[in-house]
Amino acid sequence: MAQDKPKLRSLTDIYSFLSANRTPIYFVTPVPFNLLGLDQWVGGLEYITYFDSFDGYHPRCFTPQETGPREFRSMEEVGNYLLSHKEVVDHIRKRGKTGKVMFIMFDEESERLVSELGLEMALPPAKLRVHIDSKIVTTRLGNEAGVASAPNCMGRADSFDELMTLAEKAKLGRDLVVQTPYGDSGRTTFFIKTRDDWDKFAVKMKGEDLKVMKRINHLPGTVEGCATRHGTLVGPVMTDITGFAEVTPYKGGWCGNDITPDILPRKVQDKVREMVRKLGDRLWKEGYKGVFCCDFLMDTDDQEVYLGELNPRISGASPPTNLITTTYGGCPLFLFHLLEFLDVDWEVDLEQVQARWTDYAPWCQLILKQTEDKVELITKAPPSGIWRMNQDGNVSFVRRAAQFTSVGDEKEAFYLRVYGAGQYRYYGADLGILVSHGRFQTDHRQLIDRAKLWNAGLKAQFHGIAPTPDAPPVPPQAWWGKMF
Repeated sequence: MAQDKPKLRSLTDIYSFLSANRTPIYFVTPVPFNLLGLDQWVGGLEYITYFDSFDGYHPRCFTPQETGPREFRSMEEVGNYLLSHKEVVDHIRKRGKTGKVMFIMFDEESERLVSELGLEMALPPAKLRVHIDSKIVTTRLGNEAGVASAPNCMGRADSFDELMTLAEKAKLGRDLVVQTPYGDSGRTTFFIKTRDDWDKFAVKMKGEDLKVMKRINHLPGTVEGCATRHGTLVGPVMTDITGFAEVTPYKGGWCGNDITPDILPRKVQDKVREMVRKLGDRLWKEGYKGVFCCDFLMDTDDQEVYLGELNPRISGASPPTNLITTTYGGCPLFLFHLLEFLDVDWEVDLEQVQARWTDYAPWCQLILKQTEDKVELITKAPPSGIWRMNQDGNVSFVRRAAQFTSVGDEKEAFYLRVYGAGQYRYYGADLGILVSHGRFQTDHRQLIDRAKLWNAGLKAQFHGIAPTPDAPPVPPQAWWGKMF
């Protein structure tokens, strides 16, 4: 650490330091959704994207012109493709020989490409992230931190009878939730009660280390934390929107969030925040620093709170977290992530910072997935920007915008396009993201009419044709499984 640089001792110092930053910081990502808006706080921050969601009008987005259809099989491959693309490499070299790089998902190949460009990662090492990302390891770290998971046991099972034997020994009953160590919860969480349930998913569970849990009546939620040298900061508590067939084809799959101060009883929120703080402090001891996403489960029978999953990365919780902490607290949580990876010493009262994020207006987000089981070449797609719903429930485009905060009221929403004209849409594809004021889900976990109308209205804006023999090849449909 440089000794001639003054220590940052206040939020004003932090704002000034980051706004004056001239070190290039690249967020390499399919779309800029996860950190959208941070460019207004951090000088030198730029989004390098595969999809041109803004049709060239966002001043901090760089998308190579020559992309074409690619056979990506993972999020890591997308980032690696971008970092090795000649247009991207030339663009980076024009900005200088130093800089920082961030991804959503990355691997050791990503780290090699970053190093070859003379840049540095602004994220914990890939090897550590993969280790922590295991649901088995997450459970162990949670136990060590005093953060309990729902009643569970670990083991392997190659048959329904073996699974039930595991559950019986742990007194979990016969209505189970089973998870494999890695993967998107919509695709790697299985609800097993009967032999038929086992047979349906057996190929995905055999030979895997399994986390077997008692099925509880629960409300799922998410919180983003940030592990720092001075302790863990905890963002706003949000509930998950999951499994609605209109929005996602995956049973139990995440498709959005509601964020409001009274989303859960105050004592429950206090438990959740303490859980995330303890977990973040434990992650720091493990060598992890920066933002992480913690999923929790609230037992609706007794309001007990359990650790669900841990995503040690920038995630789908990052956009609403930064939106709330920016708009109502005047201090985006992600600034503290950057401080841990820049050449600067800092120390502020984290309790005072945390207190800024307790009172805010409701917001919500919805991830619009393709639910029809068909493949189409898109001929027309809705543009990114502000859309408005009229009294009849129809939606129409209002104006271009590049920030969530451009939304005026609950009749408006910010839409970020993912797939556009000339690209394919297919079963399970993330078509776009919708952010608005208010809520999209009731206290009893029902999708409200407004959310249904927005979902249907935006999807109706897509037009397409069946692929023809001379059309570009259809890419594999699995690579977008961890988009956010």
